[in-house]
Amino acid sequence: MLRIAVPNKGALSQGATDILTEAGYRQRRSSRDLQSLDADNGVEFFYLRPGDIATYVASGDLDLGITGRDLAVNSGAEVDEVLALGFGRSTFRYAARPGDVDSVAGLDGKRIATSYPGVVRRDLEAHGVKTEIVKLAGAVENAIALGVADAIADVVETGTTLKQAGLAVFGDPIMHSEAVIVRKTAADAGQAPERAVEQLLRRLRGVLVARSYVMLAYDVRAELLEAAVELTPGIESPTVSPLHREGWVAVQSMTERADLHRVMDALYDLGARGILASNIDASRL
Repeated sequence: MLRIAVPNKGALSQGATDILTEAGYRQRRSSRDLQSLDADNGVEFFYLRPGDIATYVASGDLDLGITGRDLAVNSGAEVDEVLALGFGRSTFRYAARPGDVDSVAGLDGKRIATSYPGVVRRDLEAHGVKTEIVKLAGAVENAIALGVADAIADVVETGTTLKQAGLAVFGDPIMHSEAVIVRKTAADAGQAPERAVEQLLRRLRGVLVARSYVMLAYDVRAELLEAAVELTPGIESPTVSPLHREGWVAVQSMTERADLHRVMDALYDLGARGILASNIDASRL
């Protein structure tokens, strides 16, 4: 039986539940449930605090866990990231009052307020910078104004909140985070059923592909086929079938969702017609 930790609440919880459901795994019926058994797939899910998941996985009590890359690093747990899941994205940056600190090297000897001391400590060690880290539970933007710190390290989205606090980001991003699957480090791997692990990862990769692509179908004159295929090369190669109408062919090809409308416009300008895009519910590549 594969044992998997899932975030019980917070920003990662719904995304984790959604991707597991799309991958064919039965999830809990109520947000109050702490465990859920999917006997058909041989998986038991445990709903835990996102910040604790890496610790449970590192101990070997659970085989895999879904958590944030930032939370896994912050915990200091010995886990390996095996698959990025594409949701719950965030970016960590340093910030200070303009003119006070403008580089990571300039943080040497300063005080930094953050809710993620493990993340910050790892980055500072990589830069060879020694600081005092002040751990706060939240609202770190006020730490400088209140005299608690000289700089902060926090999640930055638009930067509006920092500007309102009179702060500006500096240096490269500390980390780009998102939801990830983690397991115990390879050097100290447990007894997880590898076949079940590979099946889970294969299913999740299939969901990620299905979310990123659509199936594009269109009709085009045979003499324009090569130009059309350059626009829609597909994963391996498009499917091409002759139409009853002489001189025309039907084409099907997986196309990146983000580029869909540009490709559809280009196909129409080329002379293709009957251009249809369909969602992909699941995939195995």
